[in-house]
Amino acid sequence: MLRAIQSALLACLFLFACVSAHGQATGSIKGIVSTAAGEYRLHSASVLLIELNRRVQTNAVGEFQFTDVPAGRYTLVVHSPGLGDSRRTIEVAPGEAASIEFKLRVARVSEQVTVTASGRQETTFESFQSTTSLESIDLLENARTSLGEALENEPGVAKRSFGPGSARPVLRGFDGDRVLVMMDGLPSGSLASQSGDHGENIDVLNLERLEIVRGPATLLYGSNAIGGVVNAISGRHGSVDHTHDGPSGYVSGIGGSGNGQGGGNSSLSLPRGNWLFWGGGGGQRTSDYRSPLGVVPNSHTRNYNGFGGVGWGANKAHFDLSYDYDNREYGIPFASSFEAHGDGEGGPEALDEEAEDVSLRLKRHQLKLTAGLENLSGWLSGVNFLTSFVRYRHGEFEGDTAGTQFKNDQWNFRATGDHKKIGRLSGTFGASGMHRDYASIGEEALAPPATQNTFALFALETADFEKLSFQFGGRLERTAYSPSTMFVPSQPERSFTGASAAAGVRVPLWRGGVFVTNYNHSFRAPALEELYNRGPHVGNLTFEIGNANLKRERGDGVDVTLRHQTDRLRAEVNFFFYGMRDFIFLAPTGAIADGLPEAEYLQGNARYLGGEASVQLGLTDSVWLIGSVDGVRARLTSSVNSPLTGASAVSDTPLPRIPPVRGRLGFDFRFGGLSVRPEATMASAQRDVFPTETPTAGYTVFDVNASYTLARQHYVHVFSVAAFNLGDRLYRNHLSFIKELAPEIGRGVRFGYTVRFR
Repeated sequence: MLRAIQSALLACLFLFACVSAHGQATGSIKGIVSTAAGEYRLHSASVLLIELNRRVQTNAVGEFQFTDVPAGRYTLVVHSPGLGDSRRTIEVAPGEAASIEFKLRVARVSEQVTVTASGRQETTFESFQSTTSLESIDLLENARTSLGEALENEPGVAKRSFGPGSARPVLRGFDGDRVLVMMDGLPSGSLASQSGDHGENIDVLNLERLEIVRGPATLLYGSNAIGGVVNAISGRHGSVDHTHDGPSGYVSGIGGSGNGQGGGNSSLSLPRGNWLFWGGGGGQRTSDYRSPLGVVPNSHTRNYNGFGGVGWGANKAHFDLSYDYDNREYGIPFASSFEAHGDGEGGPEALDEEAEDVSLRLKRHQLKLTAGLENLSGWLSGVNFLTSFVRYRHGEFEGDTAGTQFKNDQWNFRATGDHKKIGRLSGTFGASGMHRDYASIGEEALAPPATQNTFALFALETADFEKLSFQFGGRLERTAYSPSTMFVPSQPERSFTGASAAAGVRVPLWRGGVFVTNYNHSFRAPALEELYNRGPHVGNLTFEIGNANLKRERGDGVDVTLRHQTDRLRAEVNFFFYGMRDFIFLAPTGAIADGLPEAEYLQGNARYLGGEASVQLGLTDSVWLIGSVDGVRARLTSSVNSPLTGASAVSDTPLPRIPPVRGRLGFDFRFGGLSVRPEATMASAQRDVFPTETPTAGYTVFDVNASYTLARQHYVHVFSVAAFNLGDRLYRNHLSFIKELAPEIGRGVRFGYTVRFR
């Protein structure tokens, strides 16, 4: 722990000590942002200067300004919640002020901005990786009880679940420890990756933005981002703009049928000179949901949360200190019956109706500090430091009787520096680390208490030329586990050191068209549960046998992307191939232990092959066609046999819980501030299954979403309604652990309202 703290402090001192200054001829950019007809100037609209990675907000009369802008040609992107974005280019001459005006109208299709893909603000169109960015208003219209349910309809994203409360995103078929969920750029600190019945402590109604990076993101974020990253951005810190001239915030509420959903959230930020104070919170609840076959018992959820903080900003420096709290409880449908009978002795038909319901109770406290310098005049354009401490507690209850209890205390840090262009080269470098203290007590205390320490150095560079751009970088990471020998003396300490590297090229093909291809080499250290678990794990419906001799997992992948973006057409097509060596998976032994199928963690080679495509086409000014499709095929490419347990798998065996091919097709009809969007979601049958899985049938589900946006100078109102599964279709999620017992939700409607003021 002491070494990790010393490393973090040294990294911060190094980054801040590197700042130097030099002069150059500069100009400025000033402008105005208003509504389409010009009747309202927009306060607190965000203006991004892409090439310099700088952002400002408009003042109370809709004006903005960038100073100290080197001479050249620049791209500006303007965003205001509930309105379509606008992109313009402008020329800046030395010693002169360039002027520009933006007029925004209500529109569903907007420019997406991301900070996750490269660690710098950029649009998803310019990003080298395939990225989706969902704004707060998008999240309101799909407000669900868990992160997986909120994202399940995005291209390349499916949900793994053991009921609504535990749903977690699956990216391109990768699940568990291969998908990293973050809060504001740091790991969330939950245990959701360890088990199918564990959920994430994230309320989407409290977020400013939710970003999804599909494909390996290990370069910037670590070995457990080998499948991708989901970054929940609160928007409550990390900004140098602490000088708003008035309060800002939001109030949101939702309600719905089909599961008795209800909830609300609010936030208020108050400026005082260079200081900013904020606070807020809310909650949400659902009752047992209704499927076409009837009510699914013990599928209820509830959560409540709160947050607060203080920030200071002056000139080019800022720091923020914040606290977040989340408390939630959710039922695990049929878990008590699996504990009573297992899936290997009697099966689902032997369910015990008298068994006590099983529920999970999760509490998460997070203290976070962010500090940095922005818009520097030296060779570094900015330096940033983030650190957080997460205290996570997780209890499993049968009725009111406490079962297994989990503790996960986690300290994370991340220090980065962005350097200005050196010739054609710009980029980010830094260090990150984690100290984790894990323990569990009870029947499902499968792994011994253990500490985990991780430290990494990384760099990502971009070289821009007139006709193309290159991006390349590397990461060196070390992960070490130290299990307690008090209860299991034979468990060894393990450490893993590995390197990740990436290289990509982006080539403009025509006006609005770009081709991007990337190569990624990544590694993943085995997860704690893969090394040390041993015992019945109802959350994964398996008696798990860990393997302390596992090697590091390595992967080589290629992504190929074609994008087109103009005023009337936005389209993207992605293809990917990942070859995995020493891929870790659970292989069945053929035995039954404690009523559950026994399986051992083994290693073999595997491949993932698939793609996504999305399109937004303006048929007229008022009618848009919107569609997407995704699919992945994942299989073992080598045979594996365990000499100890008899567990085995043969080459060309499908990997478990791989989502079927899916597609969405719909229209967006616009009438002023009104948007009406009927759509159909289709999934093919999934019969390419792992030996312990059951196939699922295909389905088509029809939904209609509608929203009305009322935008004014200092506030925006959004009213939304979502009518889902209109045909009350019986269908099952292939990635659900209880799909044979619990179909997905039936017909229902969900209402939402938010007002955002500034």
